[in-house]
Amino acid sequence: QLERMETMRRDFIANVSHELKTPLTVVAGFSEMLADDYAACNEEEVAHYLKLICEQNARMQRLIEDLLTLSSLETGSSAPIEERVPVAPMLQSILADAQALSAGRHEITLAVDEQTVIRGCANELRSAFGNLAGNAVRYTPAGGLITVDWQCQDDGGARFCVRDSGPGIAPDHLARLTERFYRVDASRSNSGNNHGLGLAIVKAIALMHGGDVFVRSDHGMNTFGIHLPV
Repeated sequence: QLERMETMRRDFIANVSHELKTPLTVVAGFSEMLADDYAACNEEEVAHYLKLICEQNARMQRLIEDLLTLSSLETGSSAPIEERVPVAPMLQSILADAQALSAGRHEITLAVDEQTVIRGCANELRSAFGNLAGNAVRYTPAGGLITVDWQCQDDGGARFCVRDSGPGIAPDHLARLTERFYRVDASRSNSGNNHGLGLAIVKAIALMHGGDVFVRSDHGMNTFGIHLPV
């Protein structure tokens, strides 16, 4: 157990260092360039360099905020789960966000029982559900199909599912998708929009509510979902 924890600690430090290295290099490089010879740069160049600095600063800020969120969830210091949460209005809002992000490039549908109410932390649940819907939009090619649905189970529990017709995921990746910093395609991190913490946060929120995350990829569809108990 001690060896496993030490390995996790080393991996965590290495991953955080890797994620911060590129944006820090950009910020430092352009800052030094402006400080050393500001007069030699025209107004357009200065504006371009400052824009890149701001973008990389925002990337580091998102990483730090997600790390703090994940730490809070895993240590149990998040808000208590006491609210009664109507599911339909929340998913309607998430659908609207997904459609805005898609900008008409995908067909997105929603199926939910209007009367469903669950007990939990509304902000955390919305974050988890919205993360899965947003990922489907980002990684599904234009013209693809995305379905969002809420299924009540016979045992009184429920499942939130997002299905998309994006690129299939190899079986050896499926079990590791919720690990911190894990990405199927490492090149996605170059865009600055994905640092591999989103699904880890989703899983932490699911566990906080007594549930879990499941992932499948078959028959041309990817399924990301959260099972919540009775």
